[in-house]
Amino acid sequence: MKKDKTANNSLKVEFDNNSFAKSLFGENDENLRYLERLLKVNIIARGNSLSLEGEKINVEHAGNILSQLYRIVKDGYPVYPNDIEQAVLTLKEDSSANLQEIFLHTILVSSKNKLITPKSRCQKIYVDSIKKYDIVFGIGPAGTGKTYLAMAMAVAFLNDNDFERIILARPAVEAGEKLGFLPGNLYEKVNPYLRPLYDALYDMMHVEKANRLVENGIVEVAPLAFMRGRTLNNSFVILDEAQNTTSEQMKMFLTRLGLNSKAVITGDITQIDLPKGQKSGLVEASRILKDIDDISFIYFSEKDVVRHRLVKDIIRAYESITVKKTLTIKD
Repeated sequence: MKKDKTANNSLKVEFDNNSFAKSLFGENDENLRYLERLLKVNIIARGNSLSLEGEKINVEHAGNILSQLYRIVKDGYPVYPNDIEQAVLTLKEDSSANLQEIFLHTILVSSKNKLITPKSRCQKIYVDSIKKYDIVFGIGPAGTGKTYLAMAMAVAFLNDNDFERIILARPAVEAGEKLGFLPGNLYEKVNPYLRPLYDALYDMMHVEKANRLVENGIVEVAPLAFMRGRTLNNSFVILDEAQNTTSEQMKMFLTRLGLNSKAVITGDITQIDLPKGQKSGLVEASRILKDIDDISFIYFSEKDVVRHRLVKDIIRAYESITVKKTLTIKD
C-alpha cells in the first residue's frame, strides 16, 4: 500500500491487492461513504486507489484509518461501517493506537461463524482484565458490550475446560424478586427478566447445544435471588444489570464465589430502577471495593457503544431536543 501526499489537503492511497481493497471499501463503497461523513473528507475510488481531500488533519486521520483497516482485512477480518466508526473514535483518542491489537483479538467464533472481538480499546482492556482477575466490574452505558463480551469469555473458558459451568444471574427488579403475582409457574415468572441472557447465549452457540447445556445444569440462567446460600465452585459467574441490586444482594452475590471461580459484574449506574431512596449495590461496591488490588473496575463510555450505526445518531437527536427544551425553559 502506498501513500502519496500531493498537497496539504489531499492524499492518494494505493492498495496492493484489488480484492482486499474492495473488501475494505465495502459493498457499494459504503465504508468509504461512512468514513467521508464521519471525518468530513471527500474520497474518490478508482480501482485499488483512493484520492482523499479535505482539511489536512482529517485527511491524515482518514489515511491512517484506511491503512490500518487494510492490514486488518488482509488478516481475514471483514470490515463493516460500525468498525469504521470504532476505528475513528479509537484513533481520534490516540493516533498511535494499533487497531490490529484490538480488532484481531478473537475471543470466540460464534455459532453463526461470526468473530467475537473487542471493538474499542476499553473493550480490549475489559477482556484482558477478565483473563487476569477473578472479579471484574464492567460499568457503563447500554450497548458497550459489557455483558456480551463477558458471555463470550465465559463460553470460551467453558470450551477450553477452564470451568465446569457458567452461571448467569440477573435481578428481577420490576417484580421485586417476589414474582408471586405473575401468572404461570416459577420458570414462566422469571423468564422475561432473563431473556436477554438467553439471547446472548444463543448468539454464541447453536440453540440445541445451548438448551442441552442448560438442561444438564452446565449453563444456569437464574434470578439473583436464587444465588442465596450457595457456594459457586469451578464456575464462571456473570451478574447482569447489577445497578438494580441492593447493597445486601451485592454482598450476598460477591460472597458466593468459591474455589477456581471467576465473576463478572456488569451494570449501568445511570439506569437504576430501584425504589426511590434505596442504594444501588453496584454504586456502593464501586466505592467500597475500589482499593482492592485483585478486583478490576472497567468504566465504559458512549465511545464504546457498539450497535447499529444509526443508534448513535438517534441518541444525539434526542439529546439535542432535550438541550433545546432546557434552553427554552431558561429563556
